[in-house]
Amino acid sequence: MNGKNFVLFDVDGTLIDAVANQRRVWHDWAGRYGLDGDEVYGVALRTRPVETFAAVAPERDPAACLALLHELEDADVRTGSYTAFEGAAGLLAALSPGSWALVTSNYAHRVRGRFERTGLPLPELIVDAASVSEGKPSPAPYLLAAERLGADPADCLVIEDAPSGVRSGLAAGMTVWTVNSPTPPDGSHRHFHSLAEATPEILAANSARCSVT
Repeated sequence: MNGKNFVLFDVDGTLIDAVANQRRVWHDWAGRYGLDGDEVYGVALRTRPVETFAAVAPERDPAACLALLHELEDADVRTGSYTAFEGAAGLLAALSPGSWALVTSNYAHRVRGRFERTGLPLPELIVDAASVSEGKPSPAPYLLAAERLGADPADCLVIEDAPSGVRSGLAAGMTVWTVNSPTPPDGSHRHFHSLAEATPEILAANSARCSVT
């Protein structure tokens, strides 16, 4: 690691524990179409929504499937119960303003809603699904975040939990650390069992950046 590190965070599974919410949304979606919720959720864990629709409901209109999914996700943001991972609030509050961003496959309005519900501070920059034409594992989301922060990709530290996000960060030429799983996804440069465990190291990297700017 060099001494100049912007920090780019994934959201779901990294800062916010949304597994139960995602499972409930997909089960509700499956129920609307008379499908088995566990089977649909199992497919959704491995694929993007449009691929999930094609696999579990090939006879359905993909646009209608996506509209229903968005409706259910928006309702969940308004009414669901969300939990930030231990240490997330303190970590984000301690980072230097303008030196970090969120890079998510979700949409910014949902991220803001979840952050408001969990009390997490928001950064100046959110790169969401609407910001890029190709999502993770493409490097496009992380490269766009670096560009908008005015950062060299080599000076960016990515914090992720999922294999697709790891591949995205690596393809962007960034350092990738992973959190919140017993074993590291392939390719991560460092792995921590929890976000709380990683917090001192993340802050040290961010502080090193601030000390040389």
